[in-house]
Amino acid sequence: MTYTFDFASVLASWPQFLEGAWMTILLSFPATVIGFVGGTLLAIGRRGDKRWVARACGIYVEVLRNTPLLVQVFLVFFGLASLGWKVSAFSAALLSLVINVAAYSCEIMRAGMDSIHRGQIEAAECLGLTRRQIYWHVVLRPAMEKVYPALTSQFVLLMLASSITSQISVEELTAVAARVQSETFRPFEAYILVAVAYLILSLLMRLGLWVFGQIVFTRKRKLGSAK
Repeated sequence: MTYTFDFASVLASWPQFLEGAWMTILLSFPATVIGFVGGTLLAIGRRGDKRWVARACGIYVEVLRNTPLLVQVFLVFFGLASLGWKVSAFSAALLSLVINVAAYSCEIMRAGMDSIHRGQIEAAECLGLTRRQIYWHVVLRPAMEKVYPALTSQFVLLMLASSITSQISVEELTAVAARVQSETFRPFEAYILVAVAYLILSLLMRLGLWVFGQIVFTRKRKLGSAK
């Protein structure tokens, strides 16, 4: 049994694939930024002195990290509609990705914060730094620097996981591939093309995050560490 590849009919739909790639970026970029901020706040809450805040943050993280993203997407999309809040598929997808990546970012950032030696914080307190200054200069930035490779991997995984949002009709790459293969009857070629597109997006995202790290973490760059 032989199979003859024919990418011509699939490649003819390249404008649709470009639109799908752009939609993937529109989902991934804001979800990464907002989710990271939310995850950092959750990490601060989990490490805080107020027990009820720490417990609430812990419950949030455990629930989100131990349930499938697809179920979370359905809960947001159909759940909000059942409550009378009509949201677009894109808004529901973005919200789902944000609340999901926030839970994972929380644990990564919490690990980074826990790695900061107590003596560094005490030294900053002796120097008269405010609580906010200590958190920013002594805890948050060094913590983020230590766990940045893990954050980078998590953000790339988020971009790849955005394919799940095709289940609620968000027109990202996977949804475009499904439509194109139904029109051309070339599913193998369509999904090969999408796999290559995701690979390119992943490499570009890793490159962008690496450049960002080189700009932000100047101390690490001066020490000659590329990781």
